[in-house]
Amino acid sequence: MNLPKQIATHFRTLYTGGNWTDVNLKDSLEGVTWQQATTSIFNCNTIAALIYHMNYYVRLQTKVLQGQPLDGSDKYAFDVPPIKSTEDWEKLKNGVFSDAETFATLIEQLPEEKLDEIFHDERYGNYYRNLHGVNEHSHYHLGQIVLLKKIMAQV
Repeated sequence: MNLPKQIATHFRTLYTGGNWTDVNLKDSLEGVTWQQATTSIFNCNTIAALIYHMNYYVRLQTKVLQGQPLDGSDKYAFDVPPIKSTEDWEKLKNGVFSDAETFATLIEQLPEEKLDEIFHDERYGNYYRNLHGVNEHSHYHLGQIVLLKKIMAQV
């Protein structure tokens, strides 16, 4: 078994489908307009903020996989750029899906023994923990997106 390839597949299916939960980001964002994506319901984060937030951590981990330092802060994780048009919304979504594919490709290229190594700093644990963590984190926020979309359909 090639564990990095399995992790990458698990991550990809979160974005494009075929995972165990039968829910994915691509289908969940289908039909969401830029206005809906930027609407806050019950003081919750917007759909746009949630996908930006998910992608923030994907981008940070991508840099580490590319040999760069982990350079980020949770305080910036929801700093979604202004979305005032369909073009802005499409640009955000396209960037998220492009970054996800880059990340998955880099995971696939990892030697399996790298999974046990420290991920940038001991306080973050090993590569395996971080790669699965970003997947779990993204599934959590995907669930929020699904719920927000359902609520908006009822309002």
